[in-house]
Amino acid sequence: MDQKIRDTILNLLSTHRIMTVATLRPDGWPQATTVGYVNDGLTLYFLCGLESQKAKNLARDNRLSLTIDHDTADLMAITGLSMAAHAEPVQDRAEAEKVLSMLPLKYPDAPPLPMKMPGPDEVRIFRVMPTIISVLDYTKGFGHTDLVTY
Repeated sequence: MDQKIRDTILNLLSTHRIMTVATLRPDGWPQATTVGYVNDGLTLYFLCGLESQKAKNLARDNRLSLTIDHDTADLMAITGLSMAAHAEPVQDRAEAEKVLSMLPLKYPDAPPLPMKMPGPDEVRIFRVMPTIISVLDYTKGFGHTDLVTY
């Protein structure tokens, strides 16, 4: 991947905080859910409940698709990312604690949480590793995408 497209992807990741992840339910239907995320380079992380449907879906099939975007009143200003990826539960406690410490940094203007931040044993943390990244940028033309295999 060339440096310019990598920088574009990293900029989009750093300027957004939520993504929609789609996993596969046991009956084969996709399940799309909005989650907060943090990233370390092109590796993304998100949290969910230990027994959530997302966690169960990913335990059975670790493939997921995701989108990261924002609302805009100007159709030709649409930008965002979509990815095909694999998600693995974070097992290493140090990595889990690092992810949990990164999450509040994405929300510097947020009021204090009404509860304590969950610990690594109270949530499932997934590491998301992209395999295909589609960079959407309508400023380059209607529906323009750059496809990156990672």
